[in-house]
Amino acid sequence: MYRILKKTYLTPTVVRMEIAAPLAARNALAGQFVILRADEEGERIPLTIADHDAERGTVTVIFQVVGGATMALEAKREGDFVATLAGPLGMPTPVEGLKKVAVVGGGVGCAIALPVVKRLFELGAETTSIVGFRTAELAILEQEFLRYSSRFFLTTDDGSKGERGNVCAPLSRLLAAGERFDAVFAVGPLVMMKYVAETTRPYAVKTIASMDPIMIDGTGMCGCCRVTVDGKMKFACVDGPDFDAHQVDFDEAIARLKTYEPIEARARERHCNLYRAASQQAPARTKREEE
Repeated sequence: MYRILKKTYLTPTVVRMEIAAPLAARNALAGQFVILRADEEGERIPLTIADHDAERGTVTVIFQVVGGATMALEAKREGDFVATLAGPLGMPTPVEGLKKVAVVGGGVGCAIALPVVKRLFELGAETTSIVGFRTAELAILEQEFLRYSSRFFLTTDDGSKGERGNVCAPLSRLLAAGERFDAVFAVGPLVMMKYVAETTRPYAVKTIASMDPIMIDGTGMCGCCRVTVDGKMKFACVDGPDFDAHQVDFDEAIARLKTYEPIEARARERHCNLYRAASQQAPARTKREEE
């Protein structure tokens, strides 16, 4: 079992947890993920390693409370344990040798983009970060991105913070002005990553998308996380999660994800009553948890 050392809320539904996992912490690289279960009978949840500390033996994950499994994880408190944690899994993000990059993150995908920006910054690359959210209330990790970014752009759909619009606007503006990047990394909703790829395609800029399809075992055996890249089947858990965005079949990936929506809705409904009952019986959140 793995102890939760620290738990904070980035928004009312986005949680950051620091977990004691020495083996994973010693071996983690930017772009890799872990699969954990809140309880012994719980669903396996793949979460990108948002940060890690090899000396302290900790990994940090950030997740959004959207269904039964994440509800169960969110109900855990500092000092509690998650039942299992496997990782690091997946291939590290290819960052070596890059001198000038743009990292584009959307929503909770920014938790995946942040370790990539941090690693590139540590390697001496010039980093341009572009992050987008629906509203100001959903914006996360702004200070962390500022710390590791040579340039930083923030957009919101409604204009309540930063630039009004989506992440493709500043990216398109930079490319049209003659900016040339060694690579552009896109992390976020599938539709967002698709349009980032279409924005960079006319400029022939290498573009990497971090794919997060439905995943179960994380070792390539179940086949649930398959994606089509350049007409070939790949598994996000072992071949990725990063792929050439110009070769990813985003339409197929979006359609596959929608296939599971009714099942996820039923599972979420089954867990909601249990979650509400547990929340009513549990003591109030501590001030530290709410910070």
